[in-house]
Amino acid sequence: MRLLHTSDWHLGQSLHNFERHYEHQRFLDWLLDAIVAEQADALLIAGDVYDNANPSAASQKQLYRFLRQAKERAPHLNLIIIAGNHDSPGRLDAPGPLLEAHGTRVIGAVPRNADGEIDVESMVLPLTGRSGQVEAWCLAVPFLRPGDVPRIAPPERADPDLGPPPATAPAADPYLAGIALLYQQAFELAKSKQQDGQAIIAMGHCHMVDGQMSNDSERRIIIGGTEMLPTGIFDPAIAYAALGHLHLAQSVGKQEHIRYCGSPLPLSFAELNYAHQILRIDLDGAMVPMVREIAPVPVPRAVELLRVPSKPAPLPQVLEELAALSPPEAPAEQQPYLEVRVLLEQPEPGLRARIEAALEGKPVRLAKIETSTAARDLSIDKEVLTLDQLEKLKPDDIFKQLYQQRFGNEAPADQLSAFAELMLP
Repeated sequence: MRLLHTSDWHLGQSLHNFERHYEHQRFLDWLLDAIVAEQADALLIAGDVYDNANPSAASQKQLYRFLRQAKERAPHLNLIIIAGNHDSPGRLDAPGPLLEAHGTRVIGAVPRNADGEIDVESMVLPLTGRSGQVEAWCLAVPFLRPGDVPRIAPPERADPDLGPPPATAPAADPYLAGIALLYQQAFELAKSKQQDGQAIIAMGHCHMVDGQMSNDSERRIIIGGTEMLPTGIFDPAIAYAALGHLHLAQSVGKQEHIRYCGSPLPLSFAELNYAHQILRIDLDGAMVPMVREIAPVPVPRAVELLRVPSKPAPLPQVLEELAALSPPEAPAEQQPYLEVRVLLEQPEPGLRARIEAALEGKPVRLAKIETSTAARDLSIDKEVLTLDQLEKLKPDDIFKQLYQQRFGNEAPADQLSAFAELMLP
């Protein structure tokens, strides 16, 4: 059985106010071709389908059109979607009955029965092969919030005469323990259904211990003091764990079968050099382990991201490099996004105008101007002042210190004069 693992599409995302509908559509069109070319039996979408909880009508239309086309081109395909932390669980779940009728199963919120108990059965989904027979079981667990997990009762002391445990006694994080219990319950249910030759795989949208993230585009998940989950939440008998949330493709904790596939598009300039991909997983129930191969399938980049210069440089050098840029002519939606990186030695009030003038007529989209300085930070001794010292400071003293801290030299006379003018009553 062959699986394709993808996540973090972030449909509707814009890059510094440039909408990216064209790029997302190019990816979805490519993915349709990949499903056919790779002869996939299942497509696992591990969360963050949308970029926000209230996606546009155009983004929703993109998703539903893709799901319909995928089933038309590969009628046998198993399609499973779980919600990520960017998604609205209810919005994903709403068309669930209709989507299920056409072969797509969606788990947005943790399902519950009429009594309010977690319906684990609804998260343990069969994956069928081309013969129509069940070949694997999938634990389709969406992004979990504290209210989504089973409650763990605090441990009781064995000897009641000893009284309650001391306040200093370590206690397991109830959120983390609840996540582990939910995966355990789902695994045990799948194990009870499993027959010879059937693999068990898991899905999740979370931040695992040792996972590398890109701070510019990923929301940190911190709930109840817990940020990262250990790989131990997955039973050793799980053949593969398809994860979402981190945009860099990576395995976790030296466990090759626990994987983030990464985002298919760079969602910030911090992801410029990521190897964007989906993952192809071949299962073989006759083998131990049941995963025969895990291989990346590179996603072509529809629109390039440029950083000029490669490292921050003084403005004259930056302007020179921008003037030398010669990207090929392209329609507006295909023009590269550009981040300009300037190393400032003093304030540059007309910075953006000078950069835009250097780019005049060039087929690029100026997305971001990143400025930095070479000034060394003040030592703690210099930063700490007594109350008496603070009381004696005058506004121009503060201005001089801030200028020195940011640019590494003394404020010039014209800057001091302009500041003094601003301070006049």
